[in-house]
Amino acid sequence: MNIAMVGYGMMGVWHTEALAAAGGVPYLLVGRRAEAAAEFAARYGYRKWTTSFGEALADPAVDAVILATPSEMHEAQAIACLEAQKPLLLEIPVAMSLAGAERVVAAGERAGVPWGLCHPMRFRREREALRARIAAGEEHIRHIAGRFFIKRLVNIGATGYRRSWVDNILWHHFCHFVDLGMFLFDATPVRSVQSHLGALHPATGTPMECTVLVETEADQTLLVHGSYHAQYRYYDKLIVTDRDTYAFDILAGTLRTADGTVAIEDEQTNCARVTHDFIASVRAGRMPAVTGASVLPAMRVLQAVQDRWDTRYGAQSIPGRPRP
Repeated sequence: MNIAMVGYGMMGVWHTEALAAAGGVPYLLVGRRAEAAAEFAARYGYRKWTTSFGEALADPAVDAVILATPSEMHEAQAIACLEAQKPLLLEIPVAMSLAGAERVVAAGERAGVPWGLCHPMRFRREREALRARIAAGEEHIRHIAGRFFIKRLVNIGATGYRRSWVDNILWHHFCHFVDLGMFLFDATPVRSVQSHLGALHPATGTPMECTVLVETEADQTLLVHGSYHAQYRYYDKLIVTDRDTYAFDILAGTLRTADGTVAIEDEQTNCARVTHDFIASVRAGRMPAVTGASVLPAMRVLQAVQDRWDTRYGAQSIPGRPRP
């Protein structure tokens, strides 16, 4: 299966390295800059490279596309892929507004080809038994918490690569945590969404702190908070149920429960499960595990936070998020 990879940042690397085990062929690399695209293509064995996204969509040899591009480009590029009838794996987030997400989902319904989202938190195998017990009514979630802290005063990603785009704490990093919460709550109606999203930072032009609190009609809560001002990375998740407490330290690679602490897969190994599922779904002609429609509950929460910010500061374009 010939894969077109769009983007050569960290996620482009991770998905590329996962292709071999999944049986995908690194066929075409699409990048913004010719020199960087050529170097990445040669390093990872792509047969071709280009700076033209349209060229990739027009190539009949391309069997599927993986979009690992800046968040602000996801909506338009995803719709273009789907209109070209190319099976698609889209990096998180699906879009940077609820309306944009709904447009992508509608395009996917019209296209009728396999397409899905890279939401790796859903793929953690350490949670499979928990989800089974929840589905069977043997265990009930009371609270979920997520913390994400990173230094992002300079536009350099986690791998040390200087980016040509600006990240967004709400629509990118918080999307991971909010989607996990909504996924584990399994369609339980939301009672309220409370939030704080900071003012625009004078140097970066984006909000640097965020807090989101979701309350469901089943008296469950989801709390996510974080900052781009932190001097070091801090990234963990906590799930409290009526049976146990599950503390995931993602950076340390551990899970602590009442029975003790065990090692869990690193982020890249876990993320490879997303790539493998996508390749398998295209082969089988089915939808991937994380469908577009399934992420809309999380997008509604994020939009509620954005709407509150827009009311306070005025709806506007900011670096990394043009006004929808």
